[in-house]
Amino acid sequence: MAASSQLSPSLQALIDKGLFDRLPPTFSTFFFEQIQEWDTLFPAERSYHERLFSLIDRSDAAVVEKLFEPLRRIEQVMGVNEKNWPRRHFTLDQVDFLNRSAHYPEWRKTVSDIFARLDPLLDQEMSRKGHARLVVVIAPAELPVSPDRMWLRIKHGKRIPLEPPEDVADYLPLLLTGARRKDRAQTITAGYALAKEPYAAWSIEAGSGLSDLDGPGALVTLSYDRLLDYRARLTHEVTHILKTEDVRGPRQLVAKLKELKILASEGDVGRDPVLAEFTRATLLSGNGTLLINNTFVEWSTMQAVRRARPSVTVASFGIRNKIKPFTSLLIYADQDKSNPIPTQMDTLGTYVDLEIFYQYIWQEFEKYPEYRHNTAYLFVGEGMDELLAIAPPDFPLLTARQPINLAQVFGTMKDWLSL
Repeated sequence: MAASSQLSPSLQALIDKGLFDRLPPTFSTFFFEQIQEWDTLFPAERSYHERLFSLIDRSDAAVVEKLFEPLRRIEQVMGVNEKNWPRRHFTLDQVDFLNRSAHYPEWRKTVSDIFARLDPLLDQEMSRKGHARLVVVIAPAELPVSPDRMWLRIKHGKRIPLEPPEDVADYLPLLLTGARRKDRAQTITAGYALAKEPYAAWSIEAGSGLSDLDGPGALVTLSYDRLLDYRARLTHEVTHILKTEDVRGPRQLVAKLKELKILASEGDVGRDPVLAEFTRATLLSGNGTLLINNTFVEWSTMQAVRRARPSVTVASFGIRNKIKPFTSLLIYADQDKSNPIPTQMDTLGTYVDLEIFYQYIWQEFEKYPEYRHNTAYLFVGEGMDELLAIAPPDFPLLTARQPINLAQVFGTMKDWLSL
């Protein structure tokens, strides 16, 4: 373990008793590598590792041996040994070893078969601890379509008629706080964050409207606009690394990129080591997250679901700019500086993108047992007189027959979360 990292007592005890050393090396070393950065893992990630290896440890030894026996066989055929696969070390050399093996497809299938046995047992544990959750996905007011052209790729849910306010500036405040903008009421995300555990409520956006409503507090706030300084530095430094430094391969590049941490002055997330690493990894691993606002929102939301399992998530998209010649995208260049073509907003392209993103986000949440059968999804278009709700049968909005106002929607969400 890194000197600054300290595992939970339960997981450290399993390592000390030799559990990892008794498992097939291609399985155990991968997870051993995953927990090296324990201090930057979310509670949900830590819990998964603890539950996985606790399950293996308390299971009947003969059952465990039978489960992993096919993997031991394929490792022998591939030539895995102590020399080319030292225990407790997982490097890019080992990734290359697997990828170059003629038996790699068989190895992947064998590992998948193992998790097909383990994951349902772990999922049952989480399902028994289920509680009401909420996801709100917001589209910008500038989309050039009416509600009947929204959310067409999602074949589930019910459209709920709304009474939008006269002033569109009050639309999101009424939805998320139950009050008009001038009243500065607490958002549902901020309220949930104060009442629950860390990383339970997330606010992810292309602009800064949610951040202005949320204010400082316990919730996780990620704003593409407010990360401008960090994004600009990343763009410059990545370009500099690729052009001037001797980066011989992926291993060296990954090591360099890990050094590009956000500074506290570049965003509030820089003060939290877990969120700081999450932000760095999200901006540098997603395809286009560094340069396209809505791609950042979509990828950040997907990664938050996968890693942190938030109970309340509000994701707000904006209007993206038209993409300039692709070379600027590939070399991480600032499009405004590298290309003299004036920047133009792309409302139609944004609409097309978002129709795909809505579906991606909903499907990503539903992959995990924490969200099945107890999550209310509200897809909202700012200023629109209709929303799409996907929720369990007892979610009150599903019975609405007449248009309801946004303050009532807020009250319903608040009651759903027992706030």
